[in-house]
Amino acid sequence: MKEKVSVPFMLLGILFNVCLIAANLLETKVIQVGGLTVTAGLLVFPISYIINDCIAEVWGFKKARLIIWSGFAMNFFVVALGLIAVSLPAAPFWEGEEHFNFVFGMAPRIVVASLIAFLVGSFLNAYVMSKMKVASQGRNFSVRAILSTIVGETADSLIFFPVAFGGIIAWKELLLMMGLQIVLKSMYEVIILPVTIRVVKLIKKIDGSDVYDTNISYNVLKVKDI
Repeated sequence: MKEKVSVPFMLLGILFNVCLIAANLLETKVIQVGGLTVTAGLLVFPISYIINDCIAEVWGFKKARLIIWSGFAMNFFVVALGLIAVSLPAAPFWEGEEHFNFVFGMAPRIVVASLIAFLVGSFLNAYVMSKMKVASQGRNFSVRAILSTIVGETADSLIFFPVAFGGIIAWKELLLMMGLQIVLKSMYEVIILPVTIRVVKLIKKIDGSDVYDTNISYNVLKVKDI
């Protein structure tokens, strides 16, 4: 008997991938908000952690693992296509090559830093969420969502900035940038938490799922185990 495809799970998975791809493209623009300098990717990247929380809470770590790897694969695919497009000769009359290359011709160092940081941060977020749900018997979703996001975002920033900019930007500035990113992304989670809570409750009601990860493998490579 074939397993029924969950429409909410599929839609969240699609949104997760879109947010990750959009965040990578938006990272190329630096914006200033209230005197704070951040990348435009901050507008959308934290949403991926919120979706990760929802998936881990409703369907468990195994489904979150599948979505995280799909996000990694789609990001890698878009980056690869972008680099191929950059390497192709432009038409002599086209004047947009410099701007196109600025967006899609990401330095290999930044690409590697971004992909590694994403994997580590996302898996830690899902792992903490899963473990805390079992330990708390499903209570205190708000606390679990915030703490898991802080752990994931901290790991992401601690990996991305040193790998991407170590030796290019002074360590004092790097530490300030890391701290700012962690604080702002965590605040994003707190501000949007009321929406997250309602979404999780609605999905549980519609889908009828509320998985507790007891006696499962947290091996991130067991993608087929869903």
